[in-house]
Amino acid sequence: MPGKTKISILGCGWYGSALGKAFIADGIQVKGSTTSAAKMDNLAALGIKPYIVNFLPGEERYDTDFFDCDVLWIAIPPKSRSGEGAAFIEKAKGIISAIKQFKIQNVVFISSTGVYADSNQYVNEETDPQPNTEAGRVLFEAENLFRAEDSFKTTIIRFAGLIGPGRNPGRFFAGKKEIPNGDAPVNLIHLDDCIGISKAILAKQAFGHLFNGCSPVHPAKADFYTQSAMDSGLEKPEFIKELKEWKIVESVTVGPILGYQYEVLL
Repeated sequence: MPGKTKISILGCGWYGSALGKAFIADGIQVKGSTTSAAKMDNLAALGIKPYIVNFLPGEERYDTDFFDCDVLWIAIPPKSRSGEGAAFIEKAKGIISAIKQFKIQNVVFISSTGVYADSNQYVNEETDPQPNTEAGRVLFEAENLFRAEDSFKTTIIRFAGLIGPGRNPGRFFAGKKEIPNGDAPVNLIHLDDCIGISKAILAKQAFGHLFNGCSPVHPAKADFYTQSAMDSGLEKPEFIKELKEWKIVESVTVGPILGYQYEVLL
């Protein structure tokens, strides 16, 4: 992509900040948002032009310059543990209004493979998700809001469980006992592949698509997390050897459309 390409990343958390840094390394101009003034300097240090942007109902705040971009990348997961569901949908509606107001043509919305229920089957982009968790239902509803718009193109990326720098899977269950569902397959993706898929979408201009981002290797939960703990020098977890609810997330679009090959296999 030419150096004049402008990307705005709404939500510069763990993934968004790393994505911005990667795009800048490719000569792309990156604007990034946070809701915290304290994080502005951190973004600037990465080369990201920082903005305070908030779409929480009743607290809306943004600089119109943030929306002067070729692609808007939306990476703001719902805070499901704090019961943000309804507010997240209102946020999504506010963001869509801004996209239309500023005539942005291409959007990437970061979702999660959590939209797929653990329905004891293989799932891919053609599967009806039928979410059965609050976070899954909220994300799927938000996906559909973006999908329903025809004045701009939205690509949706459903990332699996995130691992990488600062998210060492060895710590997830270290030292815990009687952890259920030890034989269930894991669905995870490393940050390097999150960035790789994202860069491929931009390079291919693959807008208007749905992609599952998940490693194609799915070891058993007990095997993967026990080995990860041992590799980190942490106390081994103990799992119950059983298979209850599970799913294996696959993709029928990442290879054919993006030509992407995973870098980190579990």
